Amino acid sequence: MPQLPTHRPRRNRKSQIIRDMVQETRLTTHDFIFPLFLIEGHSQQVEIHSMPGIFRFSADKIIDEVGRCVELGIQSFAPFPSINDGLKDRLARESANPEGLYLKTIADIKRQFPDVVLMTDVAMDPYSSDGHDGVVDAESGEILNDATLEVLGQMALAQARAGADIIGPSDMMDGRVAWIREVLDSNAFSHVSIMSYTAKYASAFYGPFRDALDSAPKKGDKKSYQMNPANRREALRELALDEAEGADMVMIKPALSYLDVIREVRDNTHLPVTAYNVSGEYAMVKAAAQNGWLDGEKTMMEVLTSIKRAGADAILTYFAKEAAEVLRRG
Repeated sequence: MPQLPTHRPRRNRKSQIIRDMVQETRLTTHDFIFPLFLIEGHSQQVEIHSMPGIFRFSADKIIDEVGRCVELGIQSFAPFPSINDGLKDRLARESANPEGLYLKTIADIKRQFPDVVLMTDVAMDPYSSDGHDGVVDAESGEILNDATLEVLGQMALAQARAGADIIGPSDMMDGRVAWIREVLDSNAFSHVSIMSYTAKYASAFYGPFRDALDSAPKKGDKKSYQMNPANRREALRELALDEAEGADMVMIKPALSYLDVIREVRDNTHLPVTAYNVSGEYAMVKAAAQNGWLDGEKTMMEVLTSIKRAGADAILTYFAKEAAEVLRRG
């Protein structure tokens, strides 16, 4: 007779109670940062066609949405603004306007919910007439790195003054973490954190987000500053620079197709690691679920668990509210 197995891993799977006991990765609402989309107007709540279940809110409605999320246990938010074209210019001046839509709304949220954490976006593209994350040279079309740093520094300072808890530079310019840190510290905002988009890839998964904000580049693409999706080691170089420049947390974007990069970064830093489960990843699950090809709820939870299992301490995800409802049900 063949020898029967000595080691039987299935013993740790034989009941739900035992499976729960030995479960290695657990999701909680503390893991989630919920991105929110902000638009001009009043009493506006407009669903984004390419992101079913996700809306663009006017400032008054976004306050209501934050309140609903807080009741579900979500405490961290990442607002993104959709700016009218008439306010855009090549130097993104509207980004530092304290009376502008974005900064006023940040202040309003913090006034009404002082304990929530707001992570703000530092990048030119929502405010740029060129649609790029940096200053565009009018003649050559080149994205000017060092000229962009000055704009980003003023943007970060304005957001800190409005009440931002965490500054999130998503532009991928060289040296921007050190520049922003110096600007914040020299203006008495040393308590404001920087969550750097350390490895932000030039991904095809951003399409629905650009629909939501109308922020696609008018010419060219973002490949001269966002990372090549084929590269993993390059993320470690960016990580080393961000750590040296004073980042408090680091981020990988996107998440689902870059689980190997999340693990690589997790294994090479003691800083908190976040991952951005981006709009295209969300839209794929939603579209498949609507067609009956997947169980949407189970797939959502599996996706989020896989991102945390790969090493993410926190996850920016459009699933946050829906996942919080699932977790509440137990």
